[in-house]
Amino acid sequence: MAEVYRGGERLAEVVRSGFTEGFHTGSVVVLGADGRPVDAVGDITGPIFPRSSSKPMQAVGMLRAGLSLADPADLALIAASHYGQEFHISRVRALLAGAGLDESLLRCPADLPLDIPARDAVLAAGGHAERVYMNCSGKHSGMLLTCRAAGWSPEGYLDPEHPLQERITDAVAEIAGEPIAATGIDGCGAPVLAFSLTALATAFLRLVSAEAGSAERSVADAMRAHPDLVSGTGQSDDLLMSGVAGLLAKGGAEGVHAVAIPGVGAVALKIDDGQMRARMPVVASALRRLGVTAPVLAKLDRVPLLGGGNPVGEVRSTW
Repeated sequence: MAEVYRGGERLAEVVRSGFTEGFHTGSVVVLGADGRPVDAVGDITGPIFPRSSSKPMQAVGMLRAGLSLADPADLALIAASHYGQEFHISRVRALLAGAGLDESLLRCPADLPLDIPARDAVLAAGGHAERVYMNCSGKHSGMLLTCRAAGWSPEGYLDPEHPLQERITDAVAEIAGEPIAATGIDGCGAPVLAFSLTALATAFLRLVSAEAGSAERSVADAMRAHPDLVSGTGQSDDLLMSGVAGLLAKGGAEGVHAVAIPGVGAVALKIDDGQMRARMPVVASALRRLGVTAPVLAKLDRVPLLGGGNPVGEVRSTW
């Protein structure tokens, strides 16, 4: 799938053994608490595919279509890009089993866990790639449960014209406050919707600012209460949401990330070359522009480069 992205400007530098050897370019927008841009660089109005950063809005669409969950932790998992740790997989399986749904109904591709120790454990036990291990299996489980709740057939639930996907598209467009520019197919097989970085930041700010009990706020609250379910133990979204009070974060493939804090503002960014390593230094820089001073930012504003297993350089923000 080709990205719609148009390109941006220099955001981070790659320094190795004391020499600058390259740069990551991209675009980023910072919104204030009132939703107005307070800082930006690059193309913040052209459409991108936000990839998994759209999952919180997709989860809102599922709730609006009739999805009902007894445990908010399950909602966090539905909005997650999980790392396949045991507590992720057992919850996905329990979610499906509790609804009387078989894992064979999942239409995400078979994969191994993203978490290296979890992957090693699967292989050491003689296991193999399975759909449930794929990082989007929580979202797909939520889609199947939504079909069950709404009385829709799960057959073809990934088709953009399936009633489920139509409801999700409506919800995403409404929360983003912008028409969908294009519909593609994400790595997990589900539709992925294109809109601007400004719309992505706007959507996240609306999630954290919504009234308590609303579908938007329910998703934001569930994710913030269970950050380790949203990504994995010690991963960037887990660290950000654990380290900054009230912050909602969700990364996406190809160098996308979005964060928001109620009463403070929101950030959305896209790295041109899709390299994930440049995201956190830029997120840290952007949050500081909003006055955020949490200690976790010092942990994330440098990404080490290794040579022979030892630090020989770093990626750091130049913006």
